[in-house]
Amino acid sequence: MTDLMQPTEASQTDEDAPVQLVTPDGRRVADDRNAPYRARTSHLGPEELRGLYRDMVLVRRFDTEATALQRQGELALFAPLLGQEAAQIGSGRALAPQDVAFPSYREHGVAHTRGLDMAQILRLFRGVDHGGWDSEAHNFHLYTLVIGSHSLHATGYAMGVQRDGLVGTGDPERDTAVITYFGDGATSQGDVSEALGFAAVNNAPVVLFCQNNQWAISVPTSTQTRVPLYRRGAGFGVPSVRVDGNDVLACYAVTAEALERARSGGGPTFIEAVTYRMGAHTTSDDPTRYRTRAEEDYWRDRDPIARLHALLVSEGAWDDEAAAALDAECEALGERIRASVRALGKPAAASMFDHVYATDHQVVARESAWFESYESSFTDQGGHR
Repeated sequence: MTDLMQPTEASQTDEDAPVQLVTPDGRRVADDRNAPYRARTSHLGPEELRGLYRDMVLVRRFDTEATALQRQGELALFAPLLGQEAAQIGSGRALAPQDVAFPSYREHGVAHTRGLDMAQILRLFRGVDHGGWDSEAHNFHLYTLVIGSHSLHATGYAMGVQRDGLVGTGDPERDTAVITYFGDGATSQGDVSEALGFAAVNNAPVVLFCQNNQWAISVPTSTQTRVPLYRRGAGFGVPSVRVDGNDVLACYAVTAEALERARSGGGPTFIEAVTYRMGAHTTSDDPTRYRTRAEEDYWRDRDPIARLHALLVSEGAWDDEAAAALDAECEALGERIRASVRALGKPAAASMFDHVYATDHQVVARESAWFESYESSFTDQGGHR
């Protein structure tokens, strides 16, 4: 094992070492290779670093509460992000307000950075609706449960942005980029390869952000690829970079560069963020059946939150007062999440027809009318079912 990742790919070389700006024990990296990326974080002072730390801690608290709620029977299922906070917060904070994000089903941290109320995410996992929210208000698309399919949606959207003249204008408040998130398992789907192909030939302003958390449910990355995943971009002519996904500063810097290139008309980028899913794939999964305690301990020592905390402490940017304030904020968030979920009522069965299409649709209207008639047939004259 190296300090950065487990060398699961036989063909890995020194060139494949991920971009890293902060070591696992909280020390800044100062080498020539990473100098351009360090420059992209030079404006992040103590206040900004504390903000990134706050983001990651709050998101982990949300994750903990949601997992507990599922165990208590309040949610049907939940997909934890435990261990992937740096990849999501770092990349999410690099986005401009006009940029558009296309998540899969685990990007709770990105949702937080886009201003989405995370309690709303849990409506999907409780099963009270189809997981909808006002995506335009946050420039954050709906969660996608079909593995890899949204990478094509994001690429198509980016091509539309490009054709709408919102790329390369030189106006920082107008130029727009698109980012899509998926895991290492999704790279085995044809959709991701098609997205890379379309993005390349159209020079689309899209960043394809792969969170390589080492496991596609129970399938390790080593059985899915003979080379590091980021190298796949080169075959399509897409600039690609590998980053330490547990280093929030490195994730921010690498994503900021890719987004800037996309907005200016430089085309797509493929990013592989090397991280680790510290928890289960979903709450219906038992990771102890396919991975070892030694592996989990190795990655636990590289916890992204502990890494930034160590940096803050070493640079005198953290104290007991800040810790107490964040603890109180976490407690308030936990209480609000629990109350919000438990207050969710049972939706009317006919509401499943409400948001199938954006406009009225004759077939849906006909099916809805039939269903309401069918449902009413189970009600007796006294109004009881």
